[in-house]
Amino acid sequence: MQREDLVDLNAFMAVAEARSFTRAAARLGTSQSALSHTVRRLETRLGVRLLTRTTRSVAPTIAGERLLATLGPAFDSIGAELMSLGDLRDRPTGTIRITTSEHAATTILWPALERFLPAYPDVQVELSIDSSLTDIVTDRFDAGVRLGEALARDMVAARIGPDMTMAVVGSPDYFARHPAPLTPQDLAAHNCINLRMLSSGGLYAWELEQGDRELRVRVEGQFACNNSTMIVRAAASGLGLGFVMESAVSEHLRDGRLVRVLQEWCPSFPGYHLYYPSRRQPSAAFSLLVEALRYRD
Repeated sequence: MQREDLVDLNAFMAVAEARSFTRAAARLGTSQSALSHTVRRLETRLGVRLLTRTTRSVAPTIAGERLLATLGPAFDSIGAELMSLGDLRDRPTGTIRITTSEHAATTILWPALERFLPAYPDVQVELSIDSSLTDIVTDRFDAGVRLGEALARDMVAARIGPDMTMAVVGSPDYFARHPAPLTPQDLAAHNCINLRMLSSGGLYAWELEQGDRELRVRVEGQFACNNSTMIVRAAASGLGLGFVMESAVSEHLRDGRLVRVLQEWCPSFPGYHLYYPSRRQPSAAFSLLVEALRYRD
């Protein structure tokens, strides 16, 4: 597309929307004759009549209506982007809604927001803490946080955290009463704390891996919960073995409240990613937040 094409298309759209060369010329700050010449030049180049002109009115032809339907959203998108760039120069504003798990909110999002929000006082951020798989488009969220990169094709993913590792843990008191498991098969003899999945309603099968061997172990025990914080608390109290994020129990491991087992069966995997629709036109505030969250080694 040549530069004059944009000028001519803008002129045509102004006339078609105003239904008048006089009103369109005033809006564009040009003369009526110059505007008429511009539109005729566009029609000649395209080889179709775009406007029907009478002494009293101007109206788009069928071809003109078709072109106008395409130009409207395109020019609106360009205008929104220009406004977005202007926001970068001034003070970014707006509300950003993010759906996330409690663990991601605590370990990744809040440390970044604690610095971000004071720096941009006109930006509002709302976190919806929910471990289920939320449809961010249907539920009108700007973005979501999910482990790994298994995202729909129409989503953009930005890595916001390091690789992560799961941990099988129990308290010293528990292991004083039960021998530590040496293999995944030994878990069958243990009181394990189950995680109830909010998305499916089923119990989570512990995903263990060593080399090429991948196992999904269905464990049994007295207690199940849909919240990892409660699972850590139950394990620390000596109830049984929990399978949780290593970062969620790092302090417990350091001070000896929990002991880790089966570590060789818990390799690292891709950590948290912020995801949002690829067709979304990010605001200045959203772009700044993505950069603030983006993980850098």
